[in-house]
Amino acid sequence: MFRVAFTSSLLCAHASAQATPAPQPDPRPPFKLQRQDENWSAFRAEFGESKWLFDPFKHLALDDQGEWWLSLGGRFDTRTEWWDGFGFGATTPGNSDAFVLSRIHLHADAHLGEHVRAFVEARTAQVTDRDLPGGARDIDLDTLDLYNAFVDLDAPLAEGKLSLRTGRQSLAYGAQRLVSPLPWVNAWRSFEGVNALWRQGRWSVDAFLTALVVVERFQPNERDDERQLYGVYATRAPEQGGMGLDLYVLGNTRPNVTINGTSGDERRHTAGLRAWSPWAERGDFEFEGAWQFGELGDEDVAAWFGSTVIGYKPGDSSLAPRVFLGLDAASGDRTPGGSVQTFNQLYPLGHAYFGLADVLGRQNLVGANLGCSIKATPHTTATLTAHVFQLLDKDDGIYAVNGALARSGPFDSADIGQELDLYVTHNVTPYFSVYGGYSRFFSGKAVEEGALSDDIDFLYFGTALTF
Repeated sequence: MFRVAFTSSLLCAHASAQATPAPQPDPRPPFKLQRQDENWSAFRAEFGESKWLFDPFKHLALDDQGEWWLSLGGRFDTRTEWWDGFGFGATTPGNSDAFVLSRIHLHADAHLGEHVRAFVEARTAQVTDRDLPGGARDIDLDTLDLYNAFVDLDAPLAEGKLSLRTGRQSLAYGAQRLVSPLPWVNAWRSFEGVNALWRQGRWSVDAFLTALVVVERFQPNERDDERQLYGVYATRAPEQGGMGLDLYVLGNTRPNVTINGTSGDERRHTAGLRAWSPWAERGDFEFEGAWQFGELGDEDVAAWFGSTVIGYKPGDSSLAPRVFLGLDAASGDRTPGGSVQTFNQLYPLGHAYFGLADVLGRQNLVGANLGCSIKATPHTTATLTAHVFQLLDKDDGIYAVNGALARSGPFDSADIGQELDLYVTHNVTPYFSVYGGYSRFFSGKAVEEGALSDDIDFLYFGTALTF
């Protein structure tokens, strides 16, 4: 990441007594996953004088007073993937292939005084011939479309600030277990609707009503009003060394859903909380859990999930090792037909919790992972993680990463399998990074009960240029 060198206050005082120092550019703000969350208001860089070529474009004055300004940026991504055994050995059209994913995002962020902002982000996502089940999927291919396009109106409210947003936007809440733009895929996820965000002190509260934007690949993307996501998400930021807290109620709708023999239109509500905190000086802890209720057709829904991560840094070392243990569980359905107990994972960042091979979703699942990350160099991080997966209820199915039913029950065994992930990332410059890794999924006894039960190998290498 970025490093800023600070001189001691005594040395600064001595220097100021000798001569007035030349003005320096303000510290560079960090790049963020959602580019609309970046704040370049205090950054300045002159053409021909900045270290990085694109720095002057991060803050372009549009008037003499500097109250109107424009920030430009983007991101270029590529990733080459090699697969063997995809879909547990699916043979239509095949289970082994290599292909290249590429994506370009370009955005313009216009600030028109203190109270009005307009943000537009366009993207194109492409894939070479993909001869695996599904071919070139919606998550792989989206030819020249709007990813974000919204207007913000800001106003003071009480002792805080209220922001009203309308338009197309990406959403990311908490640790992204339930709502994420899904940056691992090529065509990131977005929604369309309205938000009201209030901030005061350590609290922020976001109330929103949106609908999923469906990728059309070669046609303009449009929102699907039958797939709504709405709710209230509140966050209390932690004080130094204290606990952070998220509280939320989320609602979602889906048409024509079938879960373990129960069919109909679905309307669910998810009430949950997330807490995180350091412990014992070198440790960190996180918990998230939620309860779901609603209706699927004429039947009631009652489902849940829980997730815990405990981390510990063993000691002072240039490698900065961190050992972590994660436990996850999400409910399944006890009997076919009737009321529904299978959890709906909503719009998650699944691979961050259930393996980079993206085999399983957070539904009818118990997962445990143990891993370790190290800083091989100041700019290189390597992470090795081992996963174990079990069915929570053998009468329900095995669910894929997208929430679709991958194998229907009942099963004689609850053993879905194990996965081993190695992931390495290296920041070449503040703008350019490379990453790569290897994952192997070992099929368990529950998978072996089906016709296809191959182990899965996944190898990949990617680059990211952000500016």
